[in-house]
Amino acid sequence: MDKVPSSFRVKLATTEAERLAAQALRYRVFVKELHGDGPLVDHDLGLERDEFDPFCDHLLLLDDNRGGEVAGVYRLLRDDQAEQAGRFYSENEYDLSMLKTSGRRLLELGRSCLDAPYRGGVAMFHIWQGLAQYVADHEIELLFGVASFHGTDLSKLAQPLSLLHHNHLAPLSLRTRALPEQFQRMDIIPEAALDRRAAMLQVPSLIKAYLRLGGFVGEGAYVDHAFNTTDVCLIMDTEKLSAKQKMIYSKGVTT
Repeated sequence: MDKVPSSFRVKLATTEAERLAAQALRYRVFVKELHGDGPLVDHDLGLERDEFDPFCDHLLLLDDNRGGEVAGVYRLLRDDQAEQAGRFYSENEYDLSMLKTSGRRLLELGRSCLDAPYRGGVAMFHIWQGLAQYVADHEIELLFGVASFHGTDLSKLAQPLSLLHHNHLAPLSLRTRALPEQFQRMDIIPEAALDRRAAMLQVPSLIKAYLRLGGFVGEGAYVDHAFNTTDVCLIMDTEKLSAKQKMIYSKGVTT
């Protein structure tokens, strides 16, 4: 991928050292900051990893002003790669049959994070540029993945979850559903009783970015106690992006 005109550079990991650097950033964010864990997390080496990593592409945002250190990462799993892995990561949490039988090219997005010094600035703009190019290169038609709220106390998340359910629920043809063992209703508060402004303030920036691009959410939230998160499934149909949204997407999204 081409270098963007700044100190940032976006590329796919091609070496073991680059993949380890991505996993090290994920460890700092998902384990040290958010107190997540998992069976393959390496606390001694400081690496957040799982069984899907060998099958995925790892999109890196590098900062050449800091010696090319990894500033951000996205983990990408196409449908052909998921066949090799045996399933998509999201199938641990959601029934994806609607997407898998759509006959369309799928890309699962996951493990998206920025290192702390890069949040709230232009870094996300650049990593989204790289993602948009990847989507174009592989002719992806449907993007999806789980996105997280920090914490598992649904009483504290009732407003934003209800807002997503009432205003951004996916059409039936694309509506994934949380698996029964951890399924949590999202319509906790009636639509008429919502404080929309307060609810939207609680929605994480990444989820807001997907919604601005016309994204939807699946049915039900999934409580992930291992990662100390409450997850929703986000779906975006690239065909349904408006001309304005396509322009924003191709240029990147700041959050």
